[in-house]
Amino acid sequence: MNWRYRHTVLTLCMLAFFVTYFARLAISPVVPLIIDDFGVSNTAVGVALSGMWFAYGLSQFPSGILADRFGERRVILVAVGGTTAMSLALAVVPVFPAFVLAAVLLGLVAGLHYAVATTLLSRTFDDLGTAVGIHSLGGPLAGLVAPVAATWVGVRYGWRPGVALAAVVGVPIFLLFARRVRPTEPRRPDQPMAERLQVGPLLELVGRREVLVPLVVATLGTYVAQGVISFLPTFLVELRGYDPAFAGGVFSAFFVVRAGAQVGLGGLSDRLGRDASIAAALLSGALGLGGLVALPDLVRLPVPVGLPALPTVGGLGIVVLLAGLGSSFFSAIDPRFMDALGDAERGAGLGLIRTVHPVLGSAG
Repeated sequence: MNWRYRHTVLTLCMLAFFVTYFARLAISPVVPLIIDDFGVSNTAVGVALSGMWFAYGLSQFPSGILADRFGERRVILVAVGGTTAMSLALAVVPVFPAFVLAAVLLGLVAGLHYAVATTLLSRTFDDLGTAVGIHSLGGPLAGLVAPVAATWVGVRYGWRPGVALAAVVGVPIFLLFARRVRPTEPRRPDQPMAERLQVGPLLELVGRREVLVPLVVATLGTYVAQGVISFLPTFLVELRGYDPAFAGGVFSAFFVVRAGAQVGLGGLSDRLGRDASIAAALLSGALGLGGLVALPDLVRLPVPVGLPALPTVGGLGIVVLLAGLGSSFFSAIDPRFMDALGDAERGAGLGLIRTVHPVLGSAG
């Protein structure tokens, strides 16, 4: 493959997404250390992190409006630079209320990236599904690296250096993006921001059948996927009796499957169609979750026909594979939304959609 400018854009968008995801995931592994340092409860830290994730979803709509006004490149630079700055701010806050404020601001600036980067890729690639799948790799890769790195640093040097790790990766990626990605022309540079916030046109956009149906699907899928990501290790330890180290390994395997599946599903949606690819992913996810719940019975299915039962670990591997495939549906459904939006609507439109389904689905 001849390396072209568009591949540079795609690679740097993926790395920018990696930074915004890394910064948020680096906090969770050091929560016990944060609690001890500030003398607060689990609930208090949980509220701070919930505020961060809520702010992340909420900021995606204005990110699209800002991109239409100022261009995608500027907004992505604000997202990466702001994420880096807020990670450093988190690492130096002296009191817990300042920690809460910094966490929420981290969510706000990190949320500026995804919808805007997807819009930029839609300008750059015809095979958008493949591009979105590769771009989305930044999330699972951060899921593999950030918890391990933050835990290792946090145990040895304290939670503050662990959280500040995001700045170590954020600074060079910010500089690379600023240097290598060309300025992008705004779509609506002269339209007043207030006009973009009128309720009527927004309701009309999400009320279109070609937007509303996949939006409902995306919300339900996000609800389930968020639940799996939040509780899979706990489920394996508390209800299946595995030790925490093994459960952590299974969780990492889930992210590995998800990473590979996102690229594959995005490419599949370019060739076979968005809806068929989304349906295949969701069916796989449903089978995987059903198998996870029914695992003791699942491994005994071959017995009635005279075959030996499956090894429990083998059955677990199958259901985690299916669940990981199911959670990759995002790489097909985001291009599905882009297909339904006109060129002038894509910035604010995808931003609005990416606010609705993460916020509603985050209850999972």
